[in-house]
Amino acid sequence: MGSEQRRDPALSGNGRLLASISDRQGRSSVILQEQPSGRLLPLRHLRGHSPHRSPALSWNGRYLAVLMQQGMQTVAVVEDRLRGQLLRLPAPAGASVERLSLAPDGQTVALQLVQGGQQRVQVFDLSGLLEPDRAGGQRISDPPP
Repeated sequence: MGSEQRRDPALSGNGRLLASISDRQGRSSVILQEQPSGRLLPLRHLRGHSPHRSPALSWNGRYLAVLMQQGMQTVAVVEDRLRGQLLRLPAPAGASVERLSLAPDGQTVALQLVQGGQQRVQVFDLSGLLEPDRAGGQRISDPPP
């Protein structure tokens, strides 16, 4: 892919998609590729925003979570690739977001925060906001007895 450098790899749970950060001409942006073909997939809401870091994918790659810079603030976002929506996760006032981790089903995200020189982790429940991204063949719930 030319003279770009790549870092922060993240595979979807099923191994079909790879998200990584591409550093090209002084700009960091997230890219998403099918595996093993290497075909690049579009990211509607993340184009034009830079820099990015700390990507994470749900099981089938429906959800891509990443940190992106907006002005002087780093914001955690989750793009729902199926519905074409972007969910912003607010950090507490005065805190900066350093890293994130997305659960395979997309229902929970953990953020590493730095506030007042102290580091901590905060977990967000996204189950009321996002549909589960489950492994193939897994039931949504157990059948009634």
